[in-house]
Amino acid sequence: MASAGSDLSQFDISKEEKDKLVGEVIRYVLFKSHQNSGCPIKREELTQLVTKNYRNRNLPALVINEAREKLSSVFGYEMRELQKSRPSTNQTRASQSSSADSRSYVLMSQLPADLYRRYVEDVNAVHLSGFTFVVISIVHLAGGKIPEDNLWHHLRRLGLHESNENHQEFGNVKQALEALVQQRYLQKDKVTGPEGSTISYELAERALDARIIEKIKENISQVVKKDVTYGDAE
Repeated sequence: MASAGSDLSQFDISKEEKDKLVGEVIRYVLFKSHQNSGCPIKREELTQLVTKNYRNRNLPALVINEAREKLSSVFGYEMRELQKSRPSTNQTRASQSSSADSRSYVLMSQLPADLYRRYVEDVNAVHLSGFTFVVISIVHLAGGKIPEDNLWHHLRRLGLHESNENHQEFGNVKQALEALVQQRYLQKDKVTGPEGSTISYELAERALDARIIEKIKENISQVVKKDVTYGDAE
């Protein structure tokens, strides 16, 4: 097996320099993810961080891959690569831009749910997690995609109105929904038809995570069981 030094010789970089770059990428990802409330981090940003002082075009891939490994083994986070999803309708060749331009990453906790709630979850942001889960559940029950008007219809039944800019928990409710698009839980599509333009929301990559889907199904099952029990009692 080749030594680490010989593996790095093609990059004209020492192990110490490589380790320093890996650390810089890890710090950047952790800080940026926290600062931007979990919004995806573009691969281009990480590439620029690596190539600021090094010009080898293959070096970013090496550094980013090692940073992903350490984030998993040391911090318990999966640095998941997202491929910017395309609208499910009206796909055109023009939309098929270079995949490298749209690649980005989000941090996903690998901890069991009970440990995450106990040691990691910010108690001051629990209401936002609840909002996210409710919206994803509504879209999931609609088949993975829902017109904007229908989504707001369901949210209004929960006391969440698109015109409310000073909600006690969420502040501007419309911006809270938009944040889910920025965080890649939802994809917002504008569809133009004979009767004009309509907007719909579709589950994006982050909401399609197997653990989230399983949790949604589990909660829906519990609600249905409660309703059946209540009905039998009557």
